[in-house]
Amino acid sequence: MKSGMGSSPQLSVDNKPAPGPGSRFVARQPILTREEQVFGYELLFRDGVENYFRATDMEAAARSTLDSSLLLGLDVLCDGRRAFLNCTREVLVKDYLLLLPSNQTVAEILESVEADDQVLAACQRLKESGYMIALDDFAFDDPRGRLTDFADIIKVDVRRTTAEQRAAMVKQYGPWRCRMLAEKVETRQEFLEARNAGFLYFQGYFFRKPEVVSTKEIPVNQMTYLRMLQAVAKPELDHKEIENVIKSEAALCYRLLRYMNSAAFSFATEIHSVRHALSLLGEREVRRWVRLIAMIGAGKDKSSELVVSALVRARFCELLAPHVPHGESDLFLMGLLSVMDALLELPMAKILERIPLDHETKAVLSGGASQLRPLYQLMLAKESGEWQQAAELEKQLHLNEAEVAQAYWNAMQWAREMNGGGQAA
Repeated sequence: MKSGMGSSPQLSVDNKPAPGPGSRFVARQPILTREEQVFGYELLFRDGVENYFRATDMEAAARSTLDSSLLLGLDVLCDGRRAFLNCTREVLVKDYLLLLPSNQTVAEILESVEADDQVLAACQRLKESGYMIALDDFAFDDPRGRLTDFADIIKVDVRRTTAEQRAAMVKQYGPWRCRMLAEKVETRQEFLEARNAGFLYFQGYFFRKPEVVSTKEIPVNQMTYLRMLQAVAKPELDHKEIENVIKSEAALCYRLLRYMNSAAFSFATEIHSVRHALSLLGEREVRRWVRLIAMIGAGKDKSSELVVSALVRARFCELLAPHVPHGESDLFLMGLLSVMDALLELPMAKILERIPLDHETKAVLSGGASQLRPLYQLMLAKESGEWQQAAELEKQLHLNEAEVAQAYWNAMQWAREMNGGGQAA
């Protein structure tokens, strides 16, 4: 705790002991730069099965977010990047945010907070302690104008403002006063328009939607990843074929050897060849590793959030596989492929043409009817923090909500470890 604070803020609700990570519900929404690299994450939490934190419970939601951030750690939740935490009036004036590290935390002041003297004084304390401040849902002629003197970032909802209003706000507040952030950016066209208008940061799912590639042929490196996925989708593995595909891409060879020589395995001697590595892995692990490395390779020039998202989705679905009906479908592969169109910048239909998949997986990835759709929708709901929808889908799938939360948390930890290894390589 920083000095000069007075008494310690009490963040637990009703003095109940903080539950373990398995009962925490967490989602994070990435905030990207103009280069589509992750700058930070807006964190969304709730504590348990019965707490949905609707609009009337914003104070409880804010306290829960802080409590969960302290318990789980911003390093794990945000991979060392900035954490944007929603701040109500109570969170601000009671200095709750000062419990979190200033070099990682952005105080995101909600639109419901009035810019009175106490709030202004709280902002002054945050600035003096080294925190960044963001104004959420800032509107044209916003009544929080007094807070712009403290703001580092101003968030503007592109759905609630006109192009003219956004241009006027960029002219008035950025770039010399504040960094402008466009939120609710859902298409690449909206991203490009906001970037051209002078916005520096962007929030939304635009980066998951690939542009239509105008070339007639799939580029060589993308074809390599599709060939890898084709090879392990066959009922009978051809190790020679897989070895040849991996050898055709030097970076893939290096990644395989790094992976096999990591602490995840305990081999007595170092592994020096692709053939040796494949011979030591069982068939299931060969399929799993090839899919994993193809995805990481495909995303090496993309936002790291895309790679992490694919890993979390794949692992989450894999962990739930024993508890949901899925026939012959590989749920790890379903989660992985759900982001592959954005990674390869190819339409999903073109990817599905080249990979032999079972009918149910192909249908759900194409947006059609499938027995896998409830799980697919649950995966998306957990990712975006749609807790009410997630609870309804868990009930439909006869899943225990706390166990699903634990599975998602485990998937996030695993994805962070895997992506860290991929970046290191």
